[in-house]
Parts: sequence; C-alpha cells; structure tokens
Amino acid sequence: MTRNATMEKKESMKVWKMLIGSQWVGSQHGKTRPILNPATEKILAEVYEADIADVHSAVENARKAFEDGRWSRKSPGERALALMRLADKLEQNLKSLANLEMQNVGKPLKLVQDGDIPFAVDNLRFFASAARLLEGRSSQEYASGYTSIIRREPIGVVVLIAPWNYPFMMAVWKAAPALAAGNTLVLKPSEITPLTTLEFGRLALESGIPEGVINIVTGGEEVGVALTQHPDVKMISFTGDTETGKKILAQTAPTLKKCHMELGGKAPFVVFEDADLEAAVQGAVVASFVNTGQDCTAATRFYIQESLYRKFLEAFLKEVSKVRVGSPSSPDTDMGPLVSSEQRDRVEGFVKRALQEKARIASGGGRPKNLEAGFFFEPTVIVDVDQTSEIVQKEVFGPVVAVLPFKDEEEAIRFSNDVPYGLAASVWTKDIQRALRFSGALEFGTVWINDHLPLTSEMPHGGFKQSGFGKDLSLYALEEYTQIKHVMAETTGAVRKPWHYTVFGNP
Repeated sequence: MTRNATMEKKESMKVWKMLIGSQWVGSQHGKTRPILNPATEKILAEVYEADIADVHSAVENARKAFEDGRWSRKSPGERALALMRLADKLEQNLKSLANLEMQNVGKPLKLVQDGDIPFAVDNLRFFASAARLLEGRSSQEYASGYTSIIRREPIGVVVLIAPWNYPFMMAVWKAAPALAAGNTLVLKPSEITPLTTLEFGRLALESGIPEGVINIVTGGEEVGVALTQHPDVKMISFTGDTETGKKILAQTAPTLKKCHMELGGKAPFVVFEDADLEAAVQGAVVASFVNTGQDCTAATRFYIQESLYRKFLEAFLKEVSKVRVGSPSSPDTDMGPLVSSEQRDRVEGFVKRALQEKARIASGGGRPKNLEAGFFFEPTVIVDVDQTSEIVQKEVFGPVVAVLPFKDEEEAIRFSNDVPYGLAASVWTKDIQRALRFSGALEFGTVWINDHLPLTSEMPHGGFKQSGFGKDLSLYALEEYTQIKHVMAETTGAVRKPWHYTVFGNP
C-alpha cells in the first residue's frame, strides 16, 4: 500500500474520542494510535492518545463531580438504580459489545458472548445490590457517655487501569464496586484494546450516569504515569503484570495513594493418582488454553503424581491436538490469536529459551502453518523441565504449559508454592481430606478443587505474594473502594470539660 493510500485510509477511518465530563473529545495534541485486529493484522480503528492536559481535565471533571455530590451524596438506593439501568443497557448491547471485543482482542466470539460480557453484566448487578448494604460494623458506647459510629465513605477520585486480556470485563469489575461505593472515576484501558471500554462510557451516559462520574482517557505509559502521580487522585486500581505494578507503587509513593493490585500469576494444576483422569484432562485443556492462555489464573504448571504421569500426559496431548485454532468469528474456533506481535514474540522467546535448557516440546511450539495472517501460536506442551527452569518460574501469558511429575503430597506442595506468584491454583483428587489439607497449604488467593477457572460475583478474587493485594468481586471488593471513619459523639448532654482536662489537668 502506498503512503498516500495509507493516509487516505486513515483519514476515512473513524477516530475514537475520549470521554471527559460528558463530552467526547480528541487529544489536545491531536495524536492518534492505530488499533489492530490481531486475527488479521489489519487496522481496526484509530484512537486518540491523551496528553498531560487531557489527563488533568479528566481528573478535574471527576474531582468536581465528587465534591459537588452529584454521585457521592446520592442515596445507596439511587446509585443502585442507576447501576441497574446501566447493566440493562449493557445487556441490550451484548452482541455488538461482544463483536467489538472479539475484533479488538482476538478472542473467540463464543467466549466473549457467552462468558465475558454476561459475567460483567452480572457483576454490575451484584454491586448495584451491594451498594444498599454497605455498613459499618458497630454503633455502641465503648467509653462512658460517648457513642461510636463506624462509617464507610467513598474515597474520591479513583483511577482504574484495566488490562488488555479482558478489557471490558476488567473495566466493569473495577468500575462497578468503585461506583457503588460513591466514587468518581478516570478509566484508562490498555492502549491496544480500548474500544469496548469507550463503548462502556457511551452506554453509561445513555443510561443516565451523571456528567463527570465516569471519564475515560486513552494512551500508553505516559498517560498512566500522569494519572498515578496526579495529586487529586486518591486511589489507583491496577490489573496487569507484576513489574508494572511495582512501578505504579513507586509512582504513587510520594502522594501515599491507596493502591489495589491484581498482578501476575503462575497457577499450578496438581493431579493426584486417585483423581478422575478424564475430568482432569478435560479441565486441563480448558484451564491452559482458554483466551489463548492470556489469563493470570490460567493453569501453566502441571504437577502429576508419578504413577499417573505417563497416562495423564498421553491423554492430555490427545485432547490438546483437538484444540481448534483459527478465526475468532467462527463458532468452531476454540483458540484465537495472541493480542499482538509483541506478545507472540515474547511467548516464542520463552519456548526458545526452554529448548536451550534441554526441555522437549511434546506438542505445538510454533506458529500454525495453515494461517497466513494474525498473531497465532499453537497450543504448546513442554516436558522434561526442571522446577527451577524459567518456563516453570515465570509468567509466559500465552498458550504454553509445562508438565512435571511429583512423588508425594509434600513435594507437590513445595513445587506449587515455589514461585513468586500466588493468584490461583487447583488440586485434583477424590480424597476430600487431602483436598482440604492441600488447599490449606497452598499460598494462593483462590484454590479450586477438581476444577480450574470458574469465578462468581459473590466470592473474592485476588492474590498472595507478588500477585498483588486487594480483592476483585464480592463485598470485599466494595470495601476496597471505601475508607473507614470513626465518628464519636458525646451523648449525656451535660455541660462538662473535655475528658483530657480531667486526665492532664486544666492548663
């Protein structure tokens, strides 16, 4: 394509604007970023890149919306009703949202349409209901003549930084509890997957969320740094890789912002010899390769008891060979492309280095030969690796798993916990005593027994160790977006000196 043809195409393409206040605006410096369809490598859209002035404007609009009480001082019932209306609006637009997410991220349409979007809608409805139940723990006299009251209050302007692997769902996971608690928001989606987040903003306005309550700015690291360092931002909620999380913590330190971090993972999938082999194998395939392995809870380390190892591996490889890789729009596709060429290069680098460490590829290991375009990579199984190998210790974030044997329960626990991460894990056994004992010993925020991956709005999701801190989902997430205030009132009505005059004397 010639340069002139490229420019004409760019000029004719829709440029997506940012939401600041109630206005859709371009960036003040006018720069844009092309957004690619990872299945075709073609430009899907152009999106404005925010500059520092745009960040200040978004934060200022959120600050004013918080301080004038247009959202924070609404009753819980009023906020709940507004969020219910927004959930209904999202549900009404489910197909268009799913199609847009499929094109921008490259994940199979059936995964988005039947999973991501419905779960996000359910999550919003859950927090809409939970908004009406937020309460302090006590109202009591703990000192004679004084009544103490605990209040949970909104924090203020909250910045939500969402990842590229589940752009819409993660944006809602963060926005729902933050809004339910009465905060105002500045949302920053990943610079490569911003489209459904911008649609979320449009639908929020249409459903009646007040001006300035939700602001959305698009762009890369410079925009993120401007938000994390902004003095009027009171909290940062981030989902992403651990190294970026550490940078954000350093950036927020001078202003002591509250931080909520859901970071990387390296989930073990532990199968004991008494497990239901067929169920474990089926669960393993889904847990490994759903969303092309771009999931922080994905099973990436398989520990199989020695007596079952060969049988499990044979059955697992047979099922992996059935995984259908192809166009995300096809109902037959099980696994789409990786999100970008950079991500595919990263995954290929891990596989190459594993081979240099004398590992063996049992299945996959490269780009599918039948797909000419797109950032595709085969579902890959690696064996003959050591517990200390990079492929076992570090997060690949792609369709690559390592399978290792273990001797006994003690060794399985040691291997499972022997990584810096602690987000999710699963154990497969018919022995309920062992399952409970083993899950108690695992250093992970979520442990599944005889399953891997399912989550529900009512139960918390978050990590231990370098997988972060704070919880998504559940009432625990709602508490994350509040601050506790102790109100103490003198209740006798008697005219008297304050207590400290009695203790220290009249100065």
